[in-house]
Amino acid sequence: MSEDTLRRIAEALERISPAPSGAADLGGAQAFVWHPETDCLDPVERINRIALSLLIGIDRARDTLLANTLRFACGLPANNALLWGARGMGKSSLVKAVHAEALGRGHAVKIIEVQREDLPSIGRLMNILRASGARFLVFCDDLSFGHDDQDYKSLKAVLDGGIEGRPENVVFYATSNRRHLMPRDMMENERSSAISPSESTDEKVSLSDRFGLWLGFHPCSQDEYLEMVRGYCSAWGLEIDADTLHAEAIEWQATRGARSGRVAWQYFTDLAGRRGIGIHTDGHAEGSSRRAPG
Repeated sequence: MSEDTLRRIAEALERISPAPSGAADLGGAQAFVWHPETDCLDPVERINRIALSLLIGIDRARDTLLANTLRFACGLPANNALLWGARGMGKSSLVKAVHAEALGRGHAVKIIEVQREDLPSIGRLMNILRASGARFLVFCDDLSFGHDDQDYKSLKAVLDGGIEGRPENVVFYATSNRRHLMPRDMMENERSSAISPSESTDEKVSLSDRFGLWLGFHPCSQDEYLEMVRGYCSAWGLEIDADTLHAEAIEWQATRGARSGRVAWQYFTDLAGRRGIGIHTDGHAEGSSRRAPG
């Protein structure tokens, strides 16, 4: 076989299964995204988030999660947290905001985002983090499980179980629209068809029990919705007549059929665009927003 043929075979194999990239320098960034295909942590240059003070109507959840995060950042015991409830009410925004607050208070804690579909690899991620001297918030957004989903078993052992369990330098935060991380109809169907209904869903529901903090998020009132909009306008220096702002914001949420922090941000984004004011999610009036708070 010729040298040229061997070279082409080697290149083809490399395209099919590329060599794992080196592990990220965990001291070089504040945030990372986990890529299980190569067991790599890619640094995030700019975190998409808004200030903690702009999250309205979730005071109890804010204070509880911030206190838990600061204890963890100080090396004290802290709980895993499940932020569950209404869509668009700031669950993921709160996780990123408390991380920023911890950094602002001088704590060197890092955040790592794990995708829901990558949970089977989370044990490998924990092994990487366990060997580090840093402290990590591992964050999974929109966590839930379907009828035939077995990925929750990987997470159960890491959160509270197995021989090693969760590393002391890691805490796990997740958001979900479901308190028990599984659809209500799935729970009811399994109970009705099981020989022992009380035990039929215990295995899956027990995953949510491994979160020491359950923080509920509920739909906001109209006053809270308007306060969110006014807060965004103030933070980015957008001046508008109060009556006009009130009327436009109410019309905007009426066309969406819902009120939430996300809807308030979407209205503000539209308003800022019409007024020629650039926005981005670190609080300065320039650049552009990539994602609504939610």
